[in-house]
Amino acid sequence: MKVFVAALDEGSLAGAGRRLSRSPAAVSRAIAFLEHHVGAELLHRTTRSIRLSEAGERYAAACRRVLAELDEADLSVAGERASPRGTLTITAPPVSGEDILRPVIDAYLEAYPDVSIDFRLLDRHANLVDEGIDIALRVGELQDSSMVATRVGGDVKRVVVASPTYLDARPTIREPGDLLQHRIITTTHFGHDTWVFPPAPGSTIARSIRFKPRLVVNSVRAAMASAVAHHGVTRLYTYHVADHVRDGSLRLVLRHAESVGLPVHLITPNGRLAVPKVRSFVDFAVPLLRAEFARLMAEAEALGGH
Repeated sequence: MKVFVAALDEGSLAGAGRRLSRSPAAVSRAIAFLEHHVGAELLHRTTRSIRLSEAGERYAAACRRVLAELDEADLSVAGERASPRGTLTITAPPVSGEDILRPVIDAYLEAYPDVSIDFRLLDRHANLVDEGIDIALRVGELQDSSMVATRVGGDVKRVVVASPTYLDARPTIREPGDLLQHRIITTTHFGHDTWVFPPAPGSTIARSIRFKPRLVVNSVRAAMASAVAHHGVTRLYTYHVADHVRDGSLRLVLRHAESVGLPVHLITPNGRLAVPKVRSFVDFAVPLLRAEFARLMAEAEALGGH
C-alpha cells in the first residue's frame, strides 16, 4: 500500500522507487502483487506516466485511510516521546496560502529541521482523507463536522470592487441590483453566476443577484488584475484587494451591502492531531495566523475611508 500511494504521489513508478529507495522493478512487483491480491487492475501504465483505474481510485482512498490509521496507532504508543519528523501535507487557497500561510511554513521549517512540507495551493476544497492531506487552511463556514477545526481568524468579508476609470464611465452602483448593468468578472469558487447579499433594511430575505458574467476565471489574482485594468466589477475577500484599494487602482462599492464576516480555520482529519508533526505545526501556526488575520482585518476596516 505504501508503494502504491508513493507511486500516486510521485506520478510514476520510478519516482516511487526514488522516494522509497527501491528499484523500479521492485516497485513494479509490489504494484503487481497488490493488483493480484485485490483481483483488479489499479493503475493504467505507459512508458511515461501512470493513471488510476476506476477501481484504483476507490482503493487509493482506502489505502490512505489505512496508512494514516497505522501511523496514528504507532504514534499513540510512542506518545509525547515522539519528535516531529517526516513529510507534512498542507493545503490552502492560492492567495491566502502564498501571502499568509507560506511565511508561517517557512518559519516552522526553520524551527523543525526533521519535518518537510508538501504545500498544495488549491482553488477548491480538497478531501483531506482521500487526498492524504494533514492540514488545510479554510475560509468560510465549515460543512464537514468530522474535521477537527481550530479558529485562526474571523470577519473576513467579500467586497465588490472595480477601477475608478471603469466606474466613472458607467451607471452608478447604489444597490446590488445595479450590478446587472455592469460587466461582471467572477471566479469559479466565489459565485459563478450568482452573488448573494444580506437582506435590505427592513427585510429578512437575502438578495440574490443572478447575472451572466463577462469573464469567469479560476484565479483570484487574474480576476483582480482584470478589474484593475478597467474590464469590470469583481467580488473578492478584503485582504485580496486591500493594497489596490489603498493605492487607488480599485474602489470599493456597495459597502452598506457587504456580506457577514466569515471565519478562518485550520482543519485536520479526526485523529491526526495525535501525530507529532501535525500537532507541532498547529501549535506553532495558530498564534502567528491569529495575529496576521487580526492585522488584516484591522487594515480592512481602515479601507472604509478610501
